[in-house]
Amino acid sequence: MMRPEATRGGSEPVVRDLFTALEAVDRAATERMALAPGAMLIRGVAAARAGRLLAELQRVLDAAPPRHMVTPGGFRMSVAMSNCGAVGWVSDAGGYRYDAIDPDSGRPWPPMPASFLESAQRAAVEAGYRGFAPDACLISRYEPGARLTLHQDRDEEDFGQPIVSISLGLPALFLFGGLKRSEKAARVPLGHGDAVVWGGPARLRYHGVAALADGLHPLTGRFRFNLSFRRAV
Repeated sequence: MMRPEATRGGSEPVVRDLFTALEAVDRAATERMALAPGAMLIRGVAAARAGRLLAELQRVLDAAPPRHMVTPGGFRMSVAMSNCGAVGWVSDAGGYRYDAIDPDSGRPWPPMPASFLESAQRAAVEAGYRGFAPDACLISRYEPGARLTLHQDRDEEDFGQPIVSISLGLPALFLFGGLKRSEKAARVPLGHGDAVVWGGPARLRYHGVAALADGLHPLTGRFRFNLSFRRAV
């Protein structure tokens, strides 16, 4: 951690930009690991700014509370979801789709906070994807026992940009499979502040999350939050 300079003119302390200092430590702490061609795990990439992300997340969820959506087949999802950005992902009897309006409130989804966008773009650059311009952030709230079955992200209009997924709170096991559902999925442990980015030849790989184990995180309690950034429309 950077030390503050002692004084200026013998009286007023001069402290360098705290966020710059934290992000310098953050960069030093990141560890990248290739999962497949076009896919990368980046450990700790959002850890230093997690407090800021969670504060912004609370404001988003106050405006658009998480809810358990229902699949077109009538099954209630175990993960509670919300969105922010120009459009949000929704699921109901009418199918899976992106919509600019929150069906629960009848209002537009909350705007994407600048800290969200900056974190997503930084993770994308770390994984080799420059120019990432997400217009949607799907927010998933996991509690113990919640899981996400293997699936592909195919509802976006633009497959040329990657998916950026940032994990906050309790640890999870990310399942990263192949281009067919039958291919065995790797089990990738995710911690607080980790990100997974996949695009290019990996963009349509199947992925999911194993049932969340019980635990207690100092910032999120018994929850894990996932921020999934996409270029949807």
